[in-house]
Amino acid sequence: MENKISDIRNEYSKASLDEKDIGDSPIDFFKTWFDQAVHSEVREPTAMTLATVRKDGMPDARIVLLKGIDKDGFQFYTNYTSAKGKELDSNPNACLVFFWAELERQVRIRGKISKVSRKNSEEYFHSRPFASQIGALASSQSDPVDDRSILDKHYEELKLKYEGKTVPLPENWGGYILEAFEIEFWQGRRSRLHDRILFRKESGSWVKTRLQP
Repeated sequence: MENKISDIRNEYSKASLDEKDIGDSPIDFFKTWFDQAVHSEVREPTAMTLATVRKDGMPDARIVLLKGIDKDGFQFYTNYTSAKGKELDSNPNACLVFFWAELERQVRIRGKISKVSRKNSEEYFHSRPFASQIGALASSQSDPVDDRSILDKHYEELKLKYEGKTVPLPENWGGYILEAFEIEFWQGRRSRLHDRILFRKESGSWVKTRLQP
């Protein structure tokens, strides 16, 4: 018999989260959780939902990959003229969500996004595999295309053109960094009484609060 969607559930019991274990820096604690996700061989530990807002007020979201963490925030790279790029141009406020199911953990990060320097974008772009560089050059992300074969043909032409050469960084491609003003850590617990610890930046300092699940 086919299971009803409403009957699908799991009991979370792998860990707990206490304020004293987190410390006073949410960035440092995020790095701790991230390292644990990597060492636990979580599938796609860098995958994160990026939520933005369209000009008409409609929310939009998609999965992107984290490519750097530092004291200033969380970095990712994309096409600046894509749907997400246009949305961020009109409203730089955004939210990131990580969900590491194997560890029963979630992190929600709210903040303001800005572009990284052209130099940083160059360095990251040329660290990517050749095929990925060509893919970025070949695709006008989010624009319509009449047929997949058109995209494939353009990719193969560029691949042949730049074989053995330096692939130029596209003018409309580069990095973003989200500077967080709220970071919430969520640890699954039994009976849906999950642990939630929220950090909010107030007057340049982080304030820590436990939230009810």
